[in-house]
Amino acid sequence: MVTPTRRRVVLVYAHPLADSLTAAVRDRARAALEGAGHEVAVCDLYAEGFDPLYRPGADTGGDPVLARHLEALATADTLVLVHPTWWGGLPAIVKGWFDRLLPALPARRLRHIRRVIVVTTHGSPRWQNLVEGHAGRLWYRRGLRTVVHPLARVSWIALYDVDRSELADRRAFLDRVERRLARL
Repeated sequence: MVTPTRRRVVLVYAHPLADSLTAAVRDRARAALEGAGHEVAVCDLYAEGFDPLYRPGADTGGDPVLARHLEALATADTLVLVHPTWWGGLPAIVKGWFDRLLPALPARRLRHIRRVIVVTTHGSPRWQNLVEGHAGRLWYRRGLRTVVHPLARVSWIALYDVDRSELADRRAFLDRVERRLARL
């Protein structure tokens, strides 16, 4: 019998409302990961008051929130991001997180990250995202791949057309997130 690998996961969460569907996704994702025996560190960007403003050349060492995130990432092998997709891309706070985080890392960046999982919702239907080119998804699959391990798996779990979804659709999405992360 093969023993599952215990992963060290950093879960980055970004949504300003505590009672949002995205918050429910975060909670379900964390429960699934911890239930599977993984170690999970949560970075809640809004609740922690993360400052997404990038200032070129600024010393990042004085920001205790960023320092805590860097410390969590130093030993992680998996990065899970939970956020809505707004206007085809990452929320500004998530983009700012990467803008501030990446220059603060050593040259090898995040090469120890072997798995990236993005869990997101889209207000628009899937066909519209396809026509627009899936900019957010492409950034993770192409842009982020340049700083994580070259063979890292990047997965995308999305609920499209959330603005017109019904309760049953949202529950099914939460169940899908739980199943996928429990199998990690």
